Amino acid sequence: MRRQINRVFCATDFSDFAKDVVAYGVTLAKEFHAKLYVCHVIDLPAAATYGEAVTVPIENQNRFMGYARREIERLIGNAPIEFQPLITIGNTTEEIARLAEEQMADLVITATHGRSGLKRFFLGSVTERLMRTLPCPMLVIRGAEEKSGPKQHKKFPFKRVLVGCDFSSDSEYALDYSISIAQEFESELHLVHVVEPTGYKDLFKLSSDPGERFKEELYDTIQDKLKTLVPQEALNWITLKTKLLVGKPYEELVRYAQLKDMDLIALGTRGRGMVEEILVGSTTDRVIRQAPCPVLSIASK
Repeated sequence: MRRQINRVFCATDFSDFAKDVVAYGVTLAKEFHAKLYVCHVIDLPAAATYGEAVTVPIENQNRFMGYARREIERLIGNAPIEFQPLITIGNTTEEIARLAEEQMADLVITATHGRSGLKRFFLGSVTERLMRTLPCPMLVIRGAEEKSGPKQHKKFPFKRVLVGCDFSSDSEYALDYSISIAQEFESELHLVHVVEPTGYKDLFKLSSDPGERFKEELYDTIQDKLKTLVPQEALNWITLKTKLLVGKPYEELVRYAQLKDMDLIALGTRGRGMVEEILVGSTTDRVIRQAPCPVLSIASK
């Protein structure tokens, strides 16, 4: 089933890197003929963003909100899209989740680093909460950090899309969105499975014979299964590639993305082993920080 993207939701803190977040939102909104919502959350304790300390918060709120509205309009510029600024005050993650749900967003775009410390908001436990509570997929774009190498190069449109597939309902949901994106841009779609040591006999009803015979049967079965996940009609618009890898899932997926110059990595947020390992706890930091491209996290409803 093709997924429609009619409402794109961007969260920005007005840092230099956050401009790329809005640029992605503008381009996606134009491509999908979608409405763009640009959200900015005013966190009063961090009001140095606005150039001064807050001495009388109530009196300054209107001024801060006016500044935010002007910045959003400046970032959008003359883009031929329908957009709506969303400016609020409160806890960043709670407000993003609330507003995304209220506006029935189909996609939320965020950055991992910004002037007000979005690293704090978008890595670790807060990222996990957003991925598991947002009502829609979340596209995470990594900024430059001193100890993590250069920031991601801007890669748009998404001509090479990597989907980590572990045959769970969440990875299938991620695949649905990825197929829609790949069809829109007539992209290569890379379905990648990282082989794990257990769980396949029950999943694929394989023979119990140990050794090379089981290994060959397993690999052939997984390859065949990957190819059947993409509807035949979608192949008129995309180029399908499948790959089996062996090793630590997050390492192998990042390495494959670097080797093949991927533009987007799509992952389910809960899975049967592989994706769950990638997107829970500290491993999330490693995926986002090491990936050479944006990461789309998707949870089935």
